[in-house]
Amino acid sequence: MNDNGDIKIAFFGDSITYGQGVSPYKTWVTRLSSDFETWLGNKIVVSNCGINGNTTRQALERMPYDVQSHGVDIIFIQFGLNDCNYWDSDGGLPRVSPKAFEANLYEIAERSRTFGAKLIFMHTNHPTNKKMNKPDADYQENNKFYNIITRKVANSLDDVILVDFEKECESLIASGRYTVEDILLKDGLHLSQIGHDIYYDTLHPLVKNCISTFIENRKFVMV
Repeated sequence: MNDNGDIKIAFFGDSITYGQGVSPYKTWVTRLSSDFETWLGNKIVVSNCGINGNTTRQALERMPYDVQSHGVDIIFIQFGLNDCNYWDSDGGLPRVSPKAFEANLYEIAERSRTFGAKLIFMHTNHPTNKKMNKPDADYQENNKFYNIITRKVANSLDDVILVDFEKECESLIASGRYTVEDILLKDGLHLSQIGHDIYYDTLHPLVKNCISTFIENRKFVMV
């Protein structure tokens, strides 16, 4: 909380957090932010710290201002789709190596905790249809591998809550309710409106339950 007693909530991620390609008021971040006001009253300050194209390396570089300088009570950490990508300028290497990605997630969680976070959510990413120019690399396979790393980090930290969005999407696709194409924009990477709806529906009950538990246990003090 800040000096005014406001509860500080940060959504820290890439274009999926920013909401690229979807009307701002329909994104999962905006809808969940509205829920927070319902659950916690109007003394909240929400920051959407999602930046298109960001990796965890870039996230750590901007974390001192975006998160640390303001402090944080609740944080959502969503990265990986850019970390696992390959650029021609990187000579055949991913933008962020798997080992570095893992270390970066640990550091983001640690810094969040140090600067006040009492609830830390860490997300896997949805399936994609993105193609790469690199013939010996498959983007979706890389995405799945980086999701495994995200699960490993989240499950190894007692105070981090895993949001397994990949698993939820795969379940809905397997059931025949949606196709991969339904949840994506035409670029094969970013979430469509349906994708944002699924994201919100996945997070809403999980976050509501966590908020209730923290309030009941007096671990999260409302002013």
